[in-house]
Amino acid sequence: MSEKKIVLAYSGGLDTSVAIPWLQEKYGAQIIAYTTDLGMVDLEEARQRALKAGAIDAVIEDARDTFVKEFIWPGLKADAVYEEQYPLATAFGRPLIARAMIEIARREGAFAIAHGCTGKGNDQVRFDVTAAALAPDLKVIAPAREWGMTREQEIEYARQHGIAISARKSRFSIDENLWGRSVEAAELEDPWAEPPEDAFLWTRPIADTPDRPLYLEIGFQEGIPASIDGEEMEGVALINHLHEVAGEHGVGRIDHVENRLVGIKSREIYEAPAAAVLLTAHKALEAMTLAKDQLRMKARVAQDYADLVYNGLWFTRHREDLDAYVESTQRYVTGTVRVRLHKGTLAVVGRQSPYSLYEHGLATYGEGDVFDQRASEGFIRIFGLPVRVQGRRGRKG
Repeated sequence: MSEKKIVLAYSGGLDTSVAIPWLQEKYGAQIIAYTTDLGMVDLEEARQRALKAGAIDAVIEDARDTFVKEFIWPGLKADAVYEEQYPLATAFGRPLIARAMIEIARREGAFAIAHGCTGKGNDQVRFDVTAAALAPDLKVIAPAREWGMTREQEIEYARQHGIAISARKSRFSIDENLWGRSVEAAELEDPWAEPPEDAFLWTRPIADTPDRPLYLEIGFQEGIPASIDGEEMEGVALINHLHEVAGEHGVGRIDHVENRLVGIKSREIYEAPAAAVLLTAHKALEAMTLAKDQLRMKARVAQDYADLVYNGLWFTRHREDLDAYVESTQRYVTGTVRVRLHKGTLAVVGRQSPYSLYEHGLATYGEGDVFDQRASEGFIRIFGLPVRVQGRRGRKG
C-alpha cells in the first residue's frame, strides 16, 4: 500500500466503519481514524473498532473543555437558537471536529479528510466548508455521497470485510454531545405522529417527574454560567449537572420541523435540558442588564449567528465580527437568575444583578415612587406630534 493518507472522522457506527476499507480500496490510502469526545463517546471502544476495521491509527481526544469554552459559551452569549427551537448542539460540534482533523492531516501529511455524512444533511456542509476555510488545498471525501450503497448493502460489505456489526442498533438516527441530543428517522419522519417515548433518553416523561417543583439559582459572570445555587462549577460539570436535574423534571424536549440548508424540511427531535435552562436564564439576565436598543440589536444578531452556525460558517470573518459585538454586550451580564422546573415546564421566577437597569423607584406604584408623572403629558404631546398632524389633514376614503 502507498504512503497516501486520509484522516477519517470516525464515530464507531456502520457508515464510518465501512468507510475505512472502502477508502483504502478506492484511494489506495492508509486511514487514520479520528474520534473526539464531546460528551457522548466511549473513546476506547471506538478506537478498537477503528483498528479492527483496518485503520493504521486511531486518534482519540477528549475535547469537552474546548467545546464548551470555544463554541458553546460563545453561542450562549449570542443567544443562538436556530429557528427559535434548535440549540445547535451538533452544529457547534462539527467545526471543532473538522479543525482537529485538519491539524492531524497536516501533522501526518495526509492529502484528504473524510466524513460519513450523506448528501441530504447539513453536516456535510459543515465539514466541507470548514475545510475550505482552514485548508482549501485538502481534498474532502464523503464516501456516503459516492458509494451508492443501501444500508443492507453496507451491512453485507461490512461482513465481507470482517467488520463486526452491532446487534443493538436503534431504529433512529442519533447524534449527541454535551449541548444536546438529536434524533430523527423511523416513525419520526411522519410529522403528524407523536414521538414515541423511546426516542427520548435524557428527559423523563411528565408522568414520571417529581410532584414538587425544583428551584435553581444560576450565577453568570459576563454572560458565562459560573455557579449553581451558589456553588462555583466549571463548564462541563455545570452542563452535566443541569442535564441531570432538568431532565429529571422533563425539561428540554423539542419537536421541530426545520428547514435544512439543502432545502429539505426535516422533522427533528431534540433533547437539550441544560441548553434550555441556560438559554432561558441568560436571556432573562440580559433583559435586566441591557438597554432596549441593545436587546433589539442583539435579537437580530442572535438570528444571524444561529444561521451561520447552522450553515457551517463558523470559521468566517462574519462570525468573528458578530462575536466582537456580542462580547461587548456581555460586559454587564453578571448576576443571578432563579428558575423553576416542574412537570416539563421551565420558568424564570427571579433575577438580580449589580448592573441591573431596573430601578424600583421608577417602576413602583407604591411608596418610594420618584417618577414625575406630570412630565408624561409633554412627552406624549411631542411623541404624538406627527400623528396629530396627520389627523388634521384627514383621511381619504
